[in-house]
Amino acid sequence: MFMMPNLWPLARTSHRWLQRMTRHEAQIDQHRMVWLERGQPGPDRPTVVLIHGFAAMKENWGAWFPLLPRHWHILAVDLPGFGESDYRPDASYGYEAQAARLREWLCGRGLDNLHLVGSSMGGAIATVLAHQLESGVRSLVLMNSAGIPEGPDVDIQRPVRNHNDRILIPDTLAGAYRMFNQVGNGKVNPMGVVMAGILGPDLLKRTDAHRHIFADMGKDTYAPVRYLHDSRIPLQVHWGDRDVITPTACVAYFQRPAINADIQLYRGVGHLPMLEVPRRSARALKAFIDR
Repeated sequence: MFMMPNLWPLARTSHRWLQRMTRHEAQIDQHRMVWLERGQPGPDRPTVVLIHGFAAMKENWGAWFPLLPRHWHILAVDLPGFGESDYRPDASYGYEAQAARLREWLCGRGLDNLHLVGSSMGGAIATVLAHQLESGVRSLVLMNSAGIPEGPDVDIQRPVRNHNDRILIPDTLAGAYRMFNQVGNGKVNPMGVVMAGILGPDLLKRTDAHRHIFADMGKDTYAPVRYLHDSRIPLQVHWGDRDVITPTACVAYFQRPAINADIQLYRGVGHLPMLEVPRRSARALKAFIDR
């Protein structure tokens, strides 16, 4: 039977060279954790930490790399369990556990101008992390974040069975193709075929790990809300109004006066504004961090 070759490791290395990013790794909570870095920290240079979503990796931010200011210090991490970072079947991967690992990674690095940006699952983790870092965070940016209730009557203490695993954990290349289309604006496009060909074989090898991680996320679905309820951290929210993973109804949570978020809503965009409308979303991020 024909097996499609896994082209992603070569593509990943080429991507890093083209973007002029430096690869690093460290041992965090018995996991090798890998990240990309550009620039150096400094009091007049924002350190922007980019945290990807479920079934994704640090390269998801690649469309932003050439658009973000060159003087910014950029850190794009592979969360434990994803990308080049280690997965352990005996570990926990809930939002709190992942935030604790990132906290250990960031502490002691002398970062005093820190801004966190999280996409989907990464948004939920970034929210927890932002409120647990002793050094403080200048701003928090959430992009189609997981962990946000769709309505005011949701019981945030109750574990939720999230059926998005049917989309986000494919077990065939056809399923991978459907996933890449559905996390966008839902329209069939040639890029979905390309992405399935490049990333599909790597994705299918991770099915068991992804099921484990997805189940851990569901044990404390609304963890971010515990921290956002009385947060004083400046907050920007990006959301695509065609998202089928985290519906636009979630945006209402951020429109309450108590939250006071800068909301960027993108018409005709799906779950990944940084890939679908990179210039618009990067411009909004830059203006917010400059403020």
